[in-house]
Amino acid sequence: MKLAFRILAPLLVVAGALWFAKYLIDSKPEPPKRFMPPQITKVEGTRLKPEAYQVFLETQGTVRPRTTSVIIPEVNGRVISVSPNFRDGGYFEKGEVLLTIDPVNYETALIIAESSVAQAQRALEEVKVDSKQAVENWRRMGKTAEPSDMVKKVPQLKEAEARLMAAEAEVEKAKRDLERTEIKAPFAGRIVEQIVDVGQYVSPNTQLGRAFATDVMEVRLPLTNQELAFVDLPETYRGESQAEIEKEIRQAPAVHITGTIGNHVGHWDGKIVRVDSSIDEMSRQLFVVAEVNDPYRYEKGDDSPPLKIGMFVDALVKGNEIENVFVLPRQAVRVGGEVIVIQEDNTIRRQQVTPIFSEEEQIVIPAEGGGLKEGEVVCLTPLAYPANGAKVLPTIDGVTPDVEMPGEMFGGKGKGKGGKGKGGKGAKGNDEAIGKGPASPKPAETAQSS
Repeated sequence: MKLAFRILAPLLVVAGALWFAKYLIDSKPEPPKRFMPPQITKVEGTRLKPEAYQVFLETQGTVRPRTTSVIIPEVNGRVISVSPNFRDGGYFEKGEVLLTIDPVNYETALIIAESSVAQAQRALEEVKVDSKQAVENWRRMGKTAEPSDMVKKVPQLKEAEARLMAAEAEVEKAKRDLERTEIKAPFAGRIVEQIVDVGQYVSPNTQLGRAFATDVMEVRLPLTNQELAFVDLPETYRGESQAEIEKEIRQAPAVHITGTIGNHVGHWDGKIVRVDSSIDEMSRQLFVVAEVNDPYRYEKGDDSPPLKIGMFVDALVKGNEIENVFVLPRQAVRVGGEVIVIQEDNTIRRQQVTPIFSEEEQIVIPAEGGGLKEGEVVCLTPLAYPANGAKVLPTIDGVTPDVEMPGEMFGGKGKGKGGKGKGGKGAKGNDEAIGKGPASPKPAETAQSS
């Protein structure tokens, strides 16, 4: 008996424990079911309004002088002096003496030429006297007929006059040669390279140096065929008068040029003055030439560096003004030419558009025929995977509208108001749905609702 009790007692304890554990498991309360509110993306949007857009074409080019010159003497001689400005990079003004060639030989030639003039004048006066005496002798001989040219010594007179004119021409040539011993600047400019110096013998075939004029600098700028549709260039035609050409240039588009030298950023204003006669075969672009007037003159308050030759610069060409267009930030247009339109029920729709112009930060879409309509709201926030019909909470032009949030979406019946993170009654409804409010649903009710 005792043995049976010792065997059955542990078994009964284990069985009772198992039964009690099963009872606890079967009678445990069912945990409440909670619903997560739907994730609605907050986005920025703008309502489309037609406007006018001023086109600026971005391009680049290299600075070059409009006028360049190789300085060559017109007389022979040895260089006896050089101006301090006749050095690489030196500035000079129009008419300034850059070099002086030894003038002694040309001063001598001038004296000799003036002596020849005096002799020719004396010879001419003698022939005039002889001609007058010959005519008087003709009359004294009782001849009444008109004397011939030979009697009047007309050929001798013409010869004497020609010799005088030749002597005077020699004087003028000697004076010019003497003046040319001073090499004067033909324009205000700057020296690119000095080739000769004091003591060197030069001739008309000797290059003294190279210089360029500083009054105007040119920048050659390429424009694509698409960009040409938005700018009016000063095109000229054969047979046009100079007045018509100048009128075209006055109406030509302005250009703003920016360049960097070291830590200095320079800004210059110019104007398109002419267009190349042909399209570049390699790039299929048309080059236009912009002129910048007097870019080397210092102006107080302007720290722009001088416009260097060969400098690579950025340019903004002022184009036409486009009317009746929508202007959107570049990030609002997706790859493939799509925008996201926010509909009245705050769902999104992908819409194909056709831009007519774009630049680094903006894209221009025509109000008619571009794929968008006036009054539509375009999403400005980039979305990774936008699906048609997806819900969003938009802030339109800085204003977040009131939106109706369905109560079953949050487990409550309140209204939700978007914007600035403040919850209205919808927030309270959400608390009730997750069991934090005073009206938490009972487990049975929750299970039934599910």
